[in-house]
Amino acid sequence: MKTKIYQLDEKNLDIQAIKEAAEIIRSNGTVVFPTETVYGLGANALSPDAAKAIFAAKGRPSDNPLIAHISCIDMLLYVIGEPLSDKAKKLMNVFWPGPLTLIFKKSSAIPDEVTAGLDTVAVRMPDNAIALELIKQSGLPIAAPSANISGKPSPTKGEHVIGDLDGKVDAIICGSSSRVGLESTVLDLSGAIPTILRPGGITLEELQAVLGEVHIDKGLVDKSTTPKAPGMKYTHYAPEAKMILVKGELQKVVAKIQQLAAEQKAQGKLVGILATEETKKDYQADVVLTMGSRSDLYTAAASIFDALRQFDKQKVDIIYAEAISEESIGMAVMNRLNKAAGFNIIEV
Repeated sequence: MKTKIYQLDEKNLDIQAIKEAAEIIRSNGTVVFPTETVYGLGANALSPDAAKAIFAAKGRPSDNPLIAHISCIDMLLYVIGEPLSDKAKKLMNVFWPGPLTLIFKKSSAIPDEVTAGLDTVAVRMPDNAIALELIKQSGLPIAAPSANISGKPSPTKGEHVIGDLDGKVDAIICGSSSRVGLESTVLDLSGAIPTILRPGGITLEELQAVLGEVHIDKGLVDKSTTPKAPGMKYTHYAPEAKMILVKGELQKVVAKIQQLAAEQKAQGKLVGILATEETKKDYQADVVLTMGSRSDLYTAAASIFDALRQFDKQKVDIIYAEAISEESIGMAVMNRLNKAAGFNIIEV
């Protein structure tokens, strides 16, 4: 497959290029596009064949539902099969466009291939000018998971997508680096109490400020419980090298990682360490990368996927990563780090 690659500027949109990409969507082709969370692999959310093309390009399990991306409320009302609740309206007023995905009963317009056979559909409105214009020009909701090979770190830069999907999709639109850097928060409103199924760019605290009581799916905190969101049961975001997460009091974490790194280096292994700005100077290893600052965990959210891909480029044999606080956006960052490590965790 020959992939058409566009280089676009979100502040000065090339409408003709976006119209070309929109025509690919209307023809049930696949188009990668930037969003504020991560890059998405998009196709017509109303077409079973288009959904199958997404799964084929990613190598994604078919029981992992896709998120329908919309550009306006009229499009939302077309894809959902229930009236908008007051809670949904409040959330949309505060967080849309933005990194919040809401789950609704689906309308008959959405095929089972998009929802993995569920009677619900996940929907969000992205906060990115290119994404919104692509949806608008196509006139269709666009189903889109992250635009990476399934299981690998999510893409936050155009170069990540080209490396993963060039030759596997019809078009790639490259914009700027993803601002948030983590996938959207997925919130289920179907029960009595709203429940986070996937932590992401909107925090628990932000949701509680709007709704009051909000729960977290037990599967996210209890490894013996299967997460309600099907995609959360798979190992995701993993670099090629084995990754080990070290948790505990920071001074002990640094000492343990340095000890483990020295042991591996003595065995001739190429060692990578994922540190924070506050500790990176304390390590001696082949590749030391920072995920951001502990005093501003949004910097970690924006950079961890790029760091994991850098380790792949350096071809390290093993990676040791510091754990961080799980408060606020740290919950989403730690969710990604846990899954990248395959829950291989050392506590000190």
